Amino acid sequence: MNWLRDDEVRRYLSDAQDVADSMERLLERVNLPVLTHLFSGGGRFYMVYGRHNRPVGFVRLVVSASETEIVLVIGERASWGRGLGSAALREALRIAFFELRSQKVVANIRNENVRSLRAFKSAGFAFVQQSPYTQRFTLTLKDYLAQAQRRAAMEHEIRITPIDRERLLRFLDEAQHAATVELDAAKALLQEINRATVIDAYQIPGNVVTMRSRALLLLNGAELETSLVYPHEADWQSKRVSVLSPIGTAILGYAEGESVRWQIPTGMAEIKIQKLLYQPEAAGDYHL
Repeated sequence: MNWLRDDEVRRYLSDAQDVADSMERLLERVNLPVLTHLFSGGGRFYMVYGRHNRPVGFVRLVVSASETEIVLVIGERASWGRGLGSAALREALRIAFFELRSQKVVANIRNENVRSLRAFKSAGFAFVQQSPYTQRFTLTLKDYLAQAQRRAAMEHEIRITPIDRERLLRFLDEAQHAATVELDAAKALLQEINRATVIDAYQIPGNVVTMRSRALLLLNGAELETSLVYPHEADWQSKRVSVLSPIGTAILGYAEGESVRWQIPTGMAEIKIQKLLYQPEAAGDYHL
């Protein structure tokens, strides 16, 4: 209700100005078990949660015989620009196409809602119509599946040496038992380690980012020189980034010239390995 009383949030919606007051009156009259049915009438209603299980917005999927309309709102303004809307959109599309069996998803977006326009275009929605106030976009099941196949085909293989893998797994195990590591960060790193191809240190290509490699990155187009190190060695001023940080986890196992999109504290980032300046294995420093 507080989100819908925020003029900055509501100006992108088609809801009436008194919608929050109507919801408040509804809450006073209706028992809680009935609310799910009321909010999900004609489709599905979901809350969107950010970090630390904090609600930041909602998604409404309105189902008809020919299409499903999606309404996505990040109501907490402090969370704008952090990629939460894009992440919620991806999950909502999965539900619409695979659970609700929709053949087409549509979105009507205000002309001035630049963030939403960008997010829906990035998700593959195609522009079909414009009115004085809104733009209409659609995404068909066929196009959604084709995009998924292209993404799978383009997913880079990441590579890791046996000693790096063993050290990182041991570190994660010890850190999680001691509760000295953030669970989300540990989970992200573990997923990358588990999907990596293990290559002997004497055979790993010299252009791959391994532990204690130094690389010149492009972070959203800006150059950043950094070394990939273990958490206890990290020092931002000395250009040493922890493998447990978002940037460190993202570049592990990638090769010179490759790019990866990764969620960092300021939002979704495009990270490119512009040049590998030093790799321990290529230099014969196998003890590092």
